This record gives sequence, C-alpha cells and structure tokens, in this order.
Amino acid sequence: QVQLVESGGGLVQAGGSLRLSCTASGRTFAGHLMGWFRQAPGKERETVAQITWNAGSTFYADSVKGRFTISRHNARNTVYLQMNNLKPEDTAVYYCNAEQSPGAPPVFPWGQGTQVTVSS
Repeated sequence: QVQLVESGGGLVQAGGSLRLSCTASGRTFAGHLMGWFRQAPGKERETVAQITWNAGSTFYADSVKGRFTISRHNARNTVYLQMNNLKPEDTAVYYCNAEQSPGAPPVFPWGQGTQVTVSS
C-alpha cells in the first residue's frame, strides 16, 4: 500500500517562505505527473502546481504563479513545493499526489497533508 507523506508546513507571517516535501513509501513517483494540491476550510481541494515526470513542464494555478515553484528529485522519490511571498489566502492543508493526466483522479490514496498557516 502506497503511503504519501507530506512535510514542511507550519505557521509563517505574510511574506514569508516555506518549502514542502512529499515522499512515498511502497511506490516510486517515476513516470508519474506529480502535483501539489490544497484544501482550505470549507472549500474544495484545488490544484496548486503540477510537474511532469521528467520535470520538463510545470503548471501553476494563477493564484500562485510567480510565488511557488514545484520541483522533483526522482532518485530521492521526492517532490517539493517552494512557497515564497506567502499570503493569508494560502492557508490550507497541502497534499501531493500523482495523476495519469491533468485533472484525472489521483493515482494514490491521499496522505495526511501538511498544514500551512499564514498570518497577516
């Protein structure tokens, strides 16, 4: 059974930075499109960023463009999300997962996520 583990969240002031990491036990990310997602209280989960298996292409939600950077290290089976200039509206639980294609159902069971809280 694949288990996704997200880490790196925390409490930060507006304008601050955090770096999230995602690893998986029991399965490799190699070959998969990987994404970071977030869910704020009372809202649906949304896609934040995606990266192709060879890191050749990335996608960002308009709300995070220019502030967030997704990257991956396949040998370490890890996906990262560098978040700069954080805003209070970035407060959410952040998750990672693999997709067969953009918008397709997630490949793996969702992990616990990591809480990001941005204070104003």
